[in-house]
This record gives sequence, structure tokens and C-alpha cells, in this order.
Amino acid sequence: MNVTSTPKIALVTGAGSGVGRLTALGLLDDGWTVVLAGRRADPLQTLAAEAATRGQKALAVPTDVTDPDSVQALFGTIEREYGRLDMLFNNAGVNAPAVPMDELPLDKWFATINTNVTGVYLCARAAFGLMRRQSPQGGRIINNGSISAHTPRPFTAPYTASKHAVTGLTKALALDGRAFNIVAGQIDIGNALTELSERMKRGVLQANGTTAPEPMMDAVHVANAVRHMASLPLDANVLTMTVMAANMPFVGRG
Repeated sequence: MNVTSTPKIALVTGAGSGVGRLTALGLLDDGWTVVLAGRRADPLQTLAAEAATRGQKALAVPTDVTDPDSVQALFGTIEREYGRLDMLFNNAGVNAPAVPMDELPLDKWFATINTNVTGVYLCARAAFGLMRRQSPQGGRIINNGSISAHTPRPFTAPYTASKHAVTGLTKALALDGRAFNIVAGQIDIGNALTELSERMKRGVLQANGTTAPEPMMDAVHVANAVRHMASLPLDANVLTMTVMAANMPFVGRG
């Protein structure tokens, strides 16, 4: 990975664990100054302290991406501390229980949509505004999609709907950002091994009604893919990238 001569500012949401944490670590290694956002303060502070021991610059800002005031405070902090934002990795997301939709409590639907759609929109909106105002103008927004942005698993209506919405938002950002040198892309992830996805090795409901374990990949490959997207000059863009465990049931799913 190329190390920038002048540190640029990146924001990673959902930075406390999993793909977000690995991506933040990778960006720090690439020379970025990284703002760490997430609901839990402790893992963010731990990561920021770990970066400091290596001479890297990270700022922990506990944030609820579903709360407009919290997002506004996050971006206010970024603007005060650094005066600009060069890259947003919109990574924070949640899932819902895999049950028939008529059995799903409505609060689980709203929680999924509020985080995966509204939260992504609020952060993208704030980043767009800052990138539009700053000088030099422009920046990059990378949204975390999913294999489910293409096709569903059984009983995943809230998550699948939310990730299809993210795809539409990414394309709209890519179009609307042209006038302001703001580019947008999306990374669609399949079976990256994290604490939350470890259960998939033990068995996942398949389209034919059976339950079967699925191949997994090291989540560091996702982080490296985001690092590549982030390393591009603003006259080049990865609009969509799928990074998946090679043998997972996606191609031919169903």
C-alpha cells in the first residue's frame, strides 16, 4: 500500500470491531489520520491508544449513527480538529433475527433500517457537505454493502432491503458528487470471518431449507480492499466491488 506524504483524514464508522477495526488499522498503516466512530467508547479508545503507541494518529469519537445530533457532533469535531475529511468508510451496520417476516418484531425492522439506511445517509450527507465546503474540494465515500445487496438469504427481508437501499444511495452519491469532486463506491462483502459471523461456520439456513456450514475468509481481505479503494486518486473510482469467500453459496445461490 502507498503511504501518503501528507496525512489525509479518514472516518471509519463501526470502528470498534470486525471489518471496521481492521480497516482502521490498515488505513493507519497507510499513513492516514483516522477518526474512529462507534457506539461503544471503550474499544474505540483502546484502538486509538494502540495507534498512539505506534506513532499513528487516531481520534475516538463515540457516535450513534442513527441520531442526527450525534452525527452532527461527530462531523463538527472532525471539522474543528482537522478542517477537512478526505474519506468516509460508512461501515456501521446491524442485522435482524432470521425469522419469517410476520414473526419479526417491528422494532427489529426499524433498528435495521435506522442503522443500515438512515445511519449511512446521515453520515454520507454530513461528509458530502464537508467535502463540498472544504478546500481543496472533494473526497471519497465508501459504503459497506453486502452480498445481500444483490440477493437475499432466507428470512432476511430487513437486512436485504437495507442493503439494496445502500446500493441506490451509493449510485446517487456517485452521480451527485461529480460537480464537487466527490466520488462514491461500495464494497459488498460475503462471509468475512468476524466475531459476529463466526456462527456461519457451524451452519446457516440455505435456500432449500437445509442448514449447512459455509466457507469463510479472513476479514483482513476486506480491509485491504477498502484500503485499495481509498488509495485511488479522485479521478478514479471503484463503484462496486464484491469481496467474498471463494466457495460460499452466492454464485448459484437458490
